[in-house]
Order: sequence, then structure tokens, then C-alpha cells
Amino acid sequence: MLQMKIIDTHQHLLYPDRLGYSWCRGIAAFEGKQFRLEEYRAAAQGTGLTETLFMEVDVDESQMKAEADFFLQLATQPDSGVAGVLAACRPEQADFPGHLESILHPKLKGLRRVLHTQPDELSQSPMFAKNLARLAEHRLTFDLCMLPRQLPLGARLVRQLPHVQFVLDHCGIPDIKGGGLDPWRRHIRELAKLPNLACKISGVVAYADPQHVAATDIRPYVEHCIECFGWERVIFGGDWPVCNLTASLGRWVEIAKEIVCVEPPERQGKFFAGNAERIYRLAA
Repeated sequence: MLQMKIIDTHQHLLYPDRLGYSWCRGIAAFEGKQFRLEEYRAAAQGTGLTETLFMEVDVDESQMKAEADFFLQLATQPDSGVAGVLAACRPEQADFPGHLESILHPKLKGLRRVLHTQPDELSQSPMFAKNLARLAEHRLTFDLCMLPRQLPLGARLVRQLPHVQFVLDHCGIPDIKGGGLDPWRRHIRELAKLPNLACKISGVVAYADPQHVAATDIRPYVEHCIECFGWERVIFGGDWPVCNLTASLGRWVEIAKEIVCVEPPERQGKFFAGNAERIYRLAA
């Protein structure tokens, strides 16, 4: 199989001895457990992953800056392999501009506000859009993490801010285990019409049947996203350690490679690294 550079644009690290993760309570797979850079490196060994982006982990709100500062510092360490940081934020709040200014850093590549666990109206306020508009002047991205039924709301937000680069996480969280294609498929097609939105092919193994995680089940969803967004606007993400709910990081990389292996090397290169370098400003 073709060997190429792979950038993981969606990697979570959890340090419960340093930061608070209230959402982990009652979730046996995560509560009180450490998922440090050392564990990630072990999980990525042999996959071909060369660089990664740290994605915020919905840390307790009072520690958003502490999380950003810690991982921005980690990203500056030689040979860390962390090419950049996607930090947490609260665009719905009036103090967003101050938070943004406090974490600006060469290794800051974008922001995210988890939306799939929040009320639908959260992302629709004028303040939310006004605050996100500030990202354009700093060339920072905003990752959208939304449920399929929320995708039209995401489209409305993206449409309001044509100068901001958005990235849709996890293919829009389709119901792969249940075989649900519609209306998700229709929403993806509409979203792809927005030129300032890219699609992250990540996290999908976590939505598959844990008893049957195979390329045949995941392929229709990935191929639909690629067909709609095209090879210039799709990027690979691992979503470790969430992927461990159904499959290892190595297994997900194998599945992704299997799905795109028939494509020309140029397309594979864009999917696994080139588009990430451009969209997240990673290239020198």
C-alpha cells in the first residue's frame, strides 16, 4: 500500500491531574483516565502519522485558557509532533474577544465550541456570529461539531461568515450503526455548496457498530462527503481516544487507507496531509 505523510487533525489529550473534565463523569472509558502525549504516540506507532493537531476536549469552562496555554507550550517543544492547537471558546459570551486575545500564539490554528451537546439556539445568536467574525483577521479556523439534525443551523452560521474558514467535524456525526443516510446525506450536500467549509473525515468509527467496524459500513458515508466536498476540502482526523470506543487508532487509519486506496497518489496526499497543511496553516 502507498506510503505517505499523514497529519492527524483531530487528536484529544486528557490530563485529569492538571485539568477538569466534568463531562467524563460516569463514562467508564474516560473518567479519571489519562490520555497523554505518550499514550497517543504509542497508539499511533506504525500508522504513518507524522504530525497532529490537539483538539480541545470540552474542558471545564474556567480552565479553557489553562488548557490552551498548556498545549500551546507543548506544541512548541522540539519533536513533540504537535503541529498546532485548536482551542476551546465560548462565542456566545461577551468576553470572547478577551479570551481570544489571551491565547493568540503562532501555534494556535483554530477554535472550537462543542455544539452537539448544547441547545440548538446556542449557535444562532447575533453575538455568536459577531464573535466568530473576529477569527478571519487572525486566519483562525472554527470547527463545527454538530448532530445531523443541527446541520442546517451550521449552514446558516457558515453562510453568514464567508471570510471565516469552517471545518465540519466527524462528517456531521452520521448514524452509521443504524444505517441512517437521510436526511444526513441531503444536509451534507447542501453544506458542501459553501466554499468556506471543509469536511473532516474523522470520528466515524465511533459511530459504527462496535461488533462490526469495517470499511464496507463506513465507506458510503466517507465517499458521500468526498463526492460532495471534493478532494480539495476533505481532511483526515483520528479522533483518538474517542475512536477507542469501537476501534483502535491504527484500525481507523487502515480503514481510511482502504477507502481511498484506489485514488491517485495526488488525491490521497491531499486527503491525508496537503489539505490540512493549507486549511490549518501548517506548511512553512
